[in-house]
Amino acid sequence: MWRRASKSVRLLKPVRDYIDTLVHPSVQHDVLTASRHRAFIAPRLLGSVVALAAFPLYLALRGVPGTVEVLAFGWLVLPILTAYYLSRTGRYESAHVLSSLALTGLVTAVAAATGGIASFAAIWLVIVPLEAALSASRRVVALASTLALAAAVFLLMLGLWDVLPPPGKAGSSAGALAAFGIISASLYATGLALGAESLARTSFWLLYAEEDRYRLLARNMTDVITRHGRNGAVLFVSPAAETLFGSNVGDLLGHRLFDRVHVADRPAYLTALADAGSLGEARSVEFRVRCERSEEKSAIAGAAPQFIWVEMRCRRLDGASGNAGDVGREVVAVMRDVTERKQQEQALEQARAEADRANVTKVRFLANVSHELRTPLNAIIGFSDMLMNEGPMRVDEARRHEYAKLINESGTHLLSVVNGILDMTKMEAGDFEISPEPFAPAPVIAHCCDILALKAREQGLDLVMRLPELPQIVADERAFKQVMLNLLANAVKFTNRGGRIGVAAHVEAADLVVTVEDTGIGIGEDDLPRLGQPFFQARAAYDRRHDGTGLGLSIVRGLVALHGGQVNIASRLGEGTCVDVRLPIDGEAAARTPSNVAHPSFDRVVEAADVLIKKTA
Repeated sequence: MWRRASKSVRLLKPVRDYIDTLVHPSVQHDVLTASRHRAFIAPRLLGSVVALAAFPLYLALRGVPGTVEVLAFGWLVLPILTAYYLSRTGRYESAHVLSSLALTGLVTAVAAATGGIASFAAIWLVIVPLEAALSASRRVVALASTLALAAAVFLLMLGLWDVLPPPGKAGSSAGALAAFGIISASLYATGLALGAESLARTSFWLLYAEEDRYRLLARNMTDVITRHGRNGAVLFVSPAAETLFGSNVGDLLGHRLFDRVHVADRPAYLTALADAGSLGEARSVEFRVRCERSEEKSAIAGAAPQFIWVEMRCRRLDGASGNAGDVGREVVAVMRDVTERKQQEQALEQARAEADRANVTKVRFLANVSHELRTPLNAIIGFSDMLMNEGPMRVDEARRHEYAKLINESGTHLLSVVNGILDMTKMEAGDFEISPEPFAPAPVIAHCCDILALKAREQGLDLVMRLPELPQIVADERAFKQVMLNLLANAVKFTNRGGRIGVAAHVEAADLVVTVEDTGIGIGEDDLPRLGQPFFQARAAYDRRHDGTGLGLSIVRGLVALHGGQVNIASRLGEGTCVDVRLPIDGEAAARTPSNVAHPSFDRVVEAADVLIKKTA
């Protein structure tokens, strides 16, 4: 039996292939429309061919054909012509209209010749609208129904007017003809029903295949597809949500997705859905959604549930209905993770802020340096002019000595400013070299205090030292001296008359800790984190009371970092400042290489500038 079925399929294949060639090229790529064309062509072509093949046998048995036989022959030829018309033009509705016209005209003619409305052929008028129903066009069905009703009324009127031939003249086999009409109409109707079933089955499988494709697409795409109903309630979520939000699809249905949206972003989220549903316009919004990780991921990452940035584009679902004021129309939305882009935007904004701060720092530095260089240069130029014109100005020897001393002090100050800038530049470039060697730190600290003691007394400050017996350390003695001088100079500079400056040192574990504490003006909490950055001065202004380039603490941090040490600053505005310098006793072993001692604040500026360049390129 299986072999017979296979053989039948092989025999029908050439017929199907031939019918496929008759389908118009314009619809061959549309599966459903091509199937409708085949359903129109196949029964008309095959039925007419079979009937035409049997017509000679009918003539041999019945003899010369009469009027009815001729009309029947025309009935058999017309379907072939309509099928040929559709094959050549591709006009599906027009072919159905022609078929309805041909069938109605032929049935009317046969019925009129064989008894009118009581004819065996009149039953075929019922087939006309049924055949037109396969066109899936209301216009064609309405036209076919109108034609069939008009033909029935026409036949009825012919009977009432008594212009039809009597039933006896139509032949003595009226019963046989009636049976033939009913059977043939039933068979034709069965063919139409099978064609309709075939089209319905094709539509179903096409719809199923289309849904399967969409289902496959929704299952494999990384973006999350959601469908929302009234008040934003989630009706459908694609499987990609499990990856994006770290939770099951069922946990997002209803208002559970809304519960995960960040509180600050919920109004924007609901507004976008409401506008898309009520106005019918596409909306796009970005908001934060809580992402839950699994226990395994949380254990690995060591982080609590976090918020991710999501971009949602939504629009009203095609076919959704509702009143003009109804905000509950269904909305379809596509969500995409944009956390990385938001982080890049934040990094770019931070880089711009860093660049702006660097630019402000540069301007401030130029203003500070201009002031620091102009003051000693004015003194040098002014007093040297006096010495050059000592005759006319009658400058005596004591005055010359005083002027020379002022020139020397101004030059020394100018040299210290330039040296500070050069040292900071070398440290930032990693070219500053230190020469660690053993030395006793206590004498160096005491010598630095002696250097600044005179200036402290002139300002009415009390400079106190507490130096216990300290072991030798391995460090660069010149760098250590510069650290102490900078710290003491800052303490003297920023402490008001009558204040106190304390210097102490002690050994803690493998480190030497030197503390410089003052009762000066102190540092505000906002300025404290940036203290020690190159060229930064707390409470900086062009009319500030205290001179300086802002490099003192930066040089201290750089030199201490070269030894592998740390600088800790504690201060309170109006109460004073305490600076702890922690240096390893064996500085040679703990010192870091020059490539590792770049100032951390400058590292951040460089990184920010690098990000800014890459993002704006």
